[in-house]
Amino acid sequence: MTSQPRPFAFDTVFDGDHVVAPARPKRRYTPEEVEAARAEAYAEGQASAVARAEAEAAQALREVAEAARAALSTLAAIAHEHRSGSAQLAMAAARKIADAALDRFPAAAAEAALDALSREVEAAPRLMVFAAPADAPRLERALGEAAARAGFAGQIVLKPEPGRARAAFLFDWGEGRAAFDPEQAAGRVAAALDAALAAEGLHAEVHLPPFSEACT
Repeated sequence: MTSQPRPFAFDTVFDGDHVVAPARPKRRYTPEEVEAARAEAYAEGQASAVARAEAEAAQALREVAEAARAALSTLAAIAHEHRSGSAQLAMAAARKIADAALDRFPAAAAEAALDALSREVEAAPRLMVFAAPADAPRLERALGEAAARAGFAGQIVLKPEPGRARAAFLFDWGEGRAAFDPEQAAGRVAAALDAALAAEGLHAEVHLPPFSEACT
């Protein structure tokens, strides 16, 4: 009767003069070994949970930093727009006040200019003044009084000049000239204000540090 062949099991290893038996899986554990295995598995699971929580926290911080960066940029833009609007409103109010002042005191700017130029014109024999025809009568009286206060002994010759703006004037005393135009002055003030707002707006932007520095 022929027996069935038995598959060869690679259990025993012959190594030269030695016979090495394979390691058998352990089927019984002591309570101490079970507790040690449980503690090791728990520590590995806890470490994995902590690492995952730290990664999620880092991602959340990145999202918070990006949201803060976007919010601060928006706030900077809103603040700059508010400053610009406030400045423009103040400029418009100043123009209204200046126009009202020039309507009531059209010679005030010329008087102030003559007082400021008293040292320049005191030795001049004559001061030519070019002004708008509507301003000429009042300007002539006001400049006569201003010349007396400044000690100007020369002659003031006022010449109406069609086309010159209200309260605008030109002084010519031979060795020098000085001019004032309220519209041009307002334009220069507006340009200076716009330049200041533009420069301030560039420097007012909030720059957040990199995420790595923000979290240290």
